[in-house]
Amino acid sequence: MNRVSLLAISAAAILTAACSTEPQGGQVSLTMASTMAVNGGGTPGSETYTDGTNTLTLTSVEMVLREIELKPVEIADCDAIPEPTECRDFEVGPVLISVPLGAVVREFSIAIDPGSYNELEFEFHMISSSDPADDAFRTAHPNMVDKSIRASGTFNGQAFLFDSDLDVEQEFNLASPMVIDENTLNTNLTLRIGLSLWFRDQAGMLVDPNEGNKGGQYESIIKENIKQSIEAFEDRDGDGDDLDEI
Repeated sequence: MNRVSLLAISAAAILTAACSTEPQGGQVSLTMASTMAVNGGGTPGSETYTDGTNTLTLTSVEMVLREIELKPVEIADCDAIPEPTECRDFEVGPVLISVPLGAVVREFSIAIDPGSYNELEFEFHMISSSDPADDAFRTAHPNMVDKSIRASGTFNGQAFLFDSDLDVEQEFNLASPMVIDENTLNTNLTLRIGLSLWFRDQAGMLVDPNEGNKGGQYESIIKENIKQSIEAFEDRDGDGDDLDEI
């Protein structure tokens, strides 16, 4: 073997060794869960709550989300234009999410670069009746026009259909940064939703979801309840419970 060949082999070996010490990136999954499912309540497909006087059963909850993304520690704002390339998108959207009732469901997975991430962001997005950016979604889901959330079920035995035009960005700071490196290449984030908190008045009593529709007496209270009902945290085993992550 000549000297040139030996040099080429040596250079390749050095390069391979150097590359093998660098983290090659990993994968992060996003899981959706309801608080009741995590606590062992409900049955797959429905959840029932009572306050001792009223009984509410949910059989369907759908949300339109957009711009579901992870923010790195070193980036101040993923909403900057142009968006920093380090911000990682699960879904640009809009996308229709069926909230898993009585269950924990893994929704999305993304490849992710090594680094530290400390915030999950997304938007509740009301589907416009005219915005060209929503054309494809309107065609696929015409019943969601002018809405971002839809829920159905029964309240004290009577059927209800709840619609909301909530349109707001949500930001969730992780309790500690999620680190992707050679020791943790794959992990999971959970978005946990306290559905039992949605349809309640300021005293904590259950209310008729029909009264949360446009112009209803509980519209603003329920919108605020929805915004406050969501938690996001790193959940390595994807079971929807953050106690094992502390």
